Amino acid sequence: MPTTLQDFDKKQAIRLEANFIVGIDEAGRGPLAGPVVACACFIPPAMASNFTEVNDSKKLSEKKREMLFQKLVGSVPYGIGFASAAEIDRLNILQATFLAMRRAAYKFSNLPDSVALIDGPYPAAGLTMRQTPVVDGDAKSLAIAAASIIAKVTRDHYMNILDRLYPGYGFAGHKGYGTAKHMQALRALGPCREHRRSFAPVGKLLNPSFLP
Repeated sequence: MPTTLQDFDKKQAIRLEANFIVGIDEAGRGPLAGPVVACACFIPPAMASNFTEVNDSKKLSEKKREMLFQKLVGSVPYGIGFASAAEIDRLNILQATFLAMRRAAYKFSNLPDSVALIDGPYPAAGLTMRQTPVVDGDAKSLAIAAASIIAKVTRDHYMNILDRLYPGYGFAGHKGYGTAKHMQALRALGPCREHRRSFAPVGKLLNPSFLP
């Protein structure tokens, strides 16, 4: 019988001697514009059976993500953390991601006997709660998968707002990723304040000799 996402979290709780498993994931490391957004999420074990459709956000349709997002944010504890484009440029994308994760996890900083499962190969620098990284965690852990959905949809909603604030770039469509349409708009309009100047496609527009 295959291990379910809920089973994985139960086994981690036993292995790590934790009463609470908090999943942490991010969205938006790769785009050329907008923030990186992290979510920390706790699924009470008694509620886990209500979320059997939860999976890695990348494997879900936009409609399914939105439906699960509404269900999750209406019923389970979670925290959201943003790191802005300016913070990404100042810190680098990895450190800005850790900053967003710390901000997201702050909600659970006083939760006793808790462990954060971090999606990816690295622990989140500076996190005050116990943690362990889980490679491909959003495909293994219910808490991480839930966090991946909340982070992704939250960021998508934010990019829809930026689309109205900065018309012409097409943020609502590509969410800041370096699509052909986005690059065409960048060349025509130049970067806006939400663009990551430390990312080569943007930096080279401002300075042809740019070195990342």
